[in-house]
Amino acid sequence: MNIHVFVKRVPDTESKVRIDQGTRSVIEEGLNFVISPYDEYAVEEALRLREAKGGTVRIFSVGREESLVILKKCLAMGADEVVLIKDATPESYDGLRTARTIAAAAKKFSGFDLLLFGKQSMGADNAQVPSMVAELLDLPQANVVTKLEISGNEGTAYREIEGGTEKIVFSLPAVVSAQKGLNEPRYETLKGIMAAKKKIIPVVPVEELGLTAEELGSTVEITGLDVPAPRQAGKILQGDPAEAARELVRLLHEEAKAI
Repeated sequence: MNIHVFVKRVPDTESKVRIDQGTRSVIEEGLNFVISPYDEYAVEEALRLREAKGGTVRIFSVGREESLVILKKCLAMGADEVVLIKDATPESYDGLRTARTIAAAAKKFSGFDLLLFGKQSMGADNAQVPSMVAELLDLPQANVVTKLEISGNEGTAYREIEGGTEKIVFSLPAVVSAQKGLNEPRYETLKGIMAAKKKIIPVVPVEELGLTAEELGSTVEITGLDVPAPRQAGKILQGDPAEAARELVRLLHEEAKAI
């Protein structure tokens, strides 16, 4: 079984993000970057499927050369091959542009049975790319999956919905995006880390994927980018319960606009 997994380099969620208002972009200096957490579930699921059914796991990342670091981690986790689709363009937050690039890469490296993604990146956080890729490649899809079973040329995915679990049966090849709970990602082994250091990672310029300038252009314009506003301090209401309740209702109505 041949599986392609697509991962993204994102700031560590525990990092303090700063914004350059001039370029409307994240200041990368001093930031720690990691594999997007949901993508780690996708990598782990691919490795488990390979261990159970044989085949290969190939990991892709679209971005600048800084993404080589996360690809080396994927090698250390146990991936057979990794490929960097080199794109010097800064983060555009354009899901369609990213999806077109990934779909073109999937066509170039054909012969896959499954395309695995995280359900969304912790960078753009738009949860659009897996569905767009499935549409561009005309493949079945199952998103936000918490359990995945593969038997022959058929897959069964389970996803949590309000009040229950939804079961989706699909044929292969297909696109699947991973949700937290699908598995527990493994750590890199020392042997894997040492082996990853010696491997040369293939780099494919995005221009070699056969996309037109229009397809590679971004239709999204960033008009503003800000960190979340600091949370206001809470209030402690004094007085007996009846007075406190009346004051709480007033605050909710006049200040919080909640009622």
